Amino acid sequence: MRTRTSKRTLYRLRGVPPNADAMFDALDADQLERAHADFDVPENLGVPAILVTGSFEQPVASWCDEIFRTTGIEVSRPVNRSAGLLMLAVDGEVYAIGYDQGFRLVPDRLKDHRFGLSFASRRVDPAKIRDLVSHTPGGGRTDITLIPGGASVWSLGVVEHAQIVRRLGGHLDDLPLTISRGNPAKLSSAEGGAGLRLRLGVEGADLVADIRAIARVLREERPSPELEFVEHVVPVDEPGLLTRLEAALDDLLAQEPEGRIRVAVPADHWDDYAAARAFSARINSSAAGRSTDDFDLDYVLCRARIQRAGTRVAALRNGTVTLYRHSRADRADEIWTSSALRWIEAEVSLDSHRFFLMDDHWYEIDQEYLETTRRHVERLITDSPSVDLPPWVLGEKERAYNASVPDQRPGYVCFDRDNVQTVLHRGNGVEICDLLSPDDVLVMVKRAKGSDALSHLFSQALVAVQTLRNSPEGRERFAEKVAAARKGRGLPEDFRPSKVVFAILLKEGTDLTPDTLFPFSQVTLVQTARTLEAWGVQVEVVGIASTPCVVAPTGSRRLAA
Repeated sequence: MRTRTSKRTLYRLRGVPPNADAMFDALDADQLERAHADFDVPENLGVPAILVTGSFEQPVASWCDEIFRTTGIEVSRPVNRSAGLLMLAVDGEVYAIGYDQGFRLVPDRLKDHRFGLSFASRRVDPAKIRDLVSHTPGGGRTDITLIPGGASVWSLGVVEHAQIVRRLGGHLDDLPLTISRGNPAKLSSAEGGAGLRLRLGVEGADLVADIRAIARVLREERPSPELEFVEHVVPVDEPGLLTRLEAALDDLLAQEPEGRIRVAVPADHWDDYAAARAFSARINSSAAGRSTDDFDLDYVLCRARIQRAGTRVAALRNGTVTLYRHSRADRADEIWTSSALRWIEAEVSLDSHRFFLMDDHWYEIDQEYLETTRRHVERLITDSPSVDLPPWVLGEKERAYNASVPDQRPGYVCFDRDNVQTVLHRGNGVEICDLLSPDDVLVMVKRAKGSDALSHLFSQALVAVQTLRNSPEGRERFAEKVAAARKGRGLPEDFRPSKVVFAILLKEGTDLTPDTLFPFSQVTLVQTARTLEAWGVQVEVVGIASTPCVVAPTGSRRLAA
């Protein structure tokens, strides 16, 4: 039985009018010639469309010469890779789908580089992330994480305000696509970057319906709260600011870079970069600089430096970098050619604001730092706590409160100041938690008059979790204390902490909210939560209810009625 869907990558194109002639005119003539392209105009889709088919041919495979030199046996085998490209206009937007090598016919300059990522941030389940590529501005570092079974986004250690997410993939929430039609519970997945890779309908009507469903999501829905940080780093579009940024970069290109300009592999061509065995760069010159094994940044910057002031950025944007699948770098070995500017990243400061060039796009970084911190705090503070803690009598000391909890809430164990001694933690030892819940959640309790007390609380949690994760001695000592307190019912043999609850009473019993939590504590809380979540430990923050203390006629203290 023929399947109704096929996994394809869908691109949304910018600046292309939604008609067949404009789609044809938007394509690169040199690439079409290399592919010996043929054209057709489909009529059964019900929307304007063109179909390009061809093949990239290589008369003799690049490995044949090496085989001869190694074995003395002459071998001549051709390489012929097919290429298909369907371009179609749906409701005024132009989209493209590549088949086999057809994606190489989609000009990079036309791609909406946030299209797939924007969809993923709205519809991928944040608890089932399977694929994450993030880049740290100014660090020259790209982190690629693949988790076939899926994991929570926060367990991946993403730093919201300090990293730019380039690709995001995972399980899809329910969406009326062809793949789930008739079976809404059927699992599907998507990976979003510049393009959106997912299973799309094969029949013309199904394909158009799927594209409309995707467009509806982008038009009508907001990103998931856990994934909204993906869109915080927005490209700079204001023309005057772009002019200032490019002038600053032009000046920077005239100097020795001193680490301020680095190599950045274009995110949508990692596979091509990995396959390349030679590189050539041509910057305002008829001759090309060639290198084997890797891209030669020094050559590109040297060529930029000797250009006239005010023309250096344009020279890189108009210059080219070509990748080859063989070190001989013949035309037949070409994999891909792009603008040289896509291969560098740079950081520029203007008026105390920091901007970052990546993939020939400018971004402002740091602008969302406080807001992303606050949003993370909002997610951590819950109105529906998973732990059941009694009210705190105002005026009662922290130690007395902790000691009273097991009497009021059976199953809880107090370990306040009952520390665990290890070889690494001599002297006072490690306080693993203030309270252990009946389901073995570590509860850290603090009455806080200022941020210092909470900083200590967050540090305590990190040390405690590290001890239980990494120290067999620490786990054994803590398990002995639990077994003694519970009269024989200890911890599971394979116990590792899976959740930490910060239970906080603010001064004078003020309700705990993002507005009342001390600003510095918000920052340290988020840093702590990111670390714990990267270790696979869930974090929850709860406010402890309070009740005033009533003094009886005899002078004794009692709870208010």
